[in-house]
Amino acid sequence: MVIDSALNATFLALADPTRRAILARLSHGEASVTELAEPFDMSQPAVSKHLKVLERAGLITVAADAQRRPRRLTPEPLRAAGAWIEQYRTIWEGNYKRLDALLAELQQPSKPSTAARRAGRASASPKRTPSRRRR
Repeated sequence: MVIDSALNATFLALADPTRRAILARLSHGEASVTELAEPFDMSQPAVSKHLKVLERAGLITVAADAQRRPRRLTPEPLRAAGAWIEQYRTIWEGNYKRLDALLAELQQPSKPSTAARRAGRASASPKRTPSRRRR
């Protein structure tokens, strides 16, 4: 399976809890680096490195607003990641439905499965032994 580099960058960015927290904050509106760094016990340059990763992934953009350079959330890469995950969710749900059906069939004592009936017939049939002729 081929996964494009933008999707790889998105998942790389989302792998870090600090970057996920920054995205959560930006989901409420734009913020400056200082505002984004406030809740974390790390230096502003460390937060800036996280912001660079988010920018490279296309998850945030930088706006020019006079002296301020606020960051804004860009939802498109998250939509692409969500669509990729959704493909697999559909597959997993189908697998779980088939498993549920199999378990329900196995829990019904009234009707044995075809394989069980065949196995039962094979073991119930008498074994033939070669007959001996008397002379």
